[in-house]
Amino acid sequence: MSITVNIKTVNCMNFEEFVRVFGNVVEHGTLIAAAVYDELPFHSVDDIQAAFCNFINNLPDSGKAGVLRSHPDLAGKVAEMGQLTDESTSEQKTAGLDKLTPQEKQQLQRENGEYKRKFTFPFVICARRNKKEAILSGVRKRLANSPNIELETGISEVEKICYLRLCDIIIPDQHL
Repeated sequence: MSITVNIKTVNCMNFEEFVRVFGNVVEHGTLIAAAVYDELPFHSVDDIQAAFCNFINNLPDSGKAGVLRSHPDLAGKVAEMGQLTDESTSEQKTAGLDKLTPQEKQQLQRENGEYKRKFTFPFVICARRNKKEAILSGVRKRLANSPNIELETGISEVEKICYLRLCDIIIPDQHL
């Protein structure tokens, strides 16, 4: 999403515009954005972030797992086919996942598969806050977690991704 707006503009958006602008701050999360719209008005990026996080955190575990399942495998088939969202494409490039060696790519795909078999959702990490080495070691380390811990960890990463995506969209009023 290449649009930037201030919080005053956010608060003046109609439903359709809000969902269009914020529907991917949580990957493929138009339903989440639709629900968060009811929380208008917002006072800051932190305020809107809290609304997105509250919605997600109030979901049952099956809903949280669904949020995680909406994320693509890192450096996976969707990326290879060029079908990631613009946000995910940029985030994976920032982490260096587009420059994996063939061995690293094979390792990540193998460990992603193992991770999905164990937890039933893909490994989610805030790629913008990590480089490929941290991601490769992170998936190995997190494979040792229990399903409950990993569900919480994955949702925590979604919240970080959401915050950074919101910051890409919402600019402080003084910068207008």
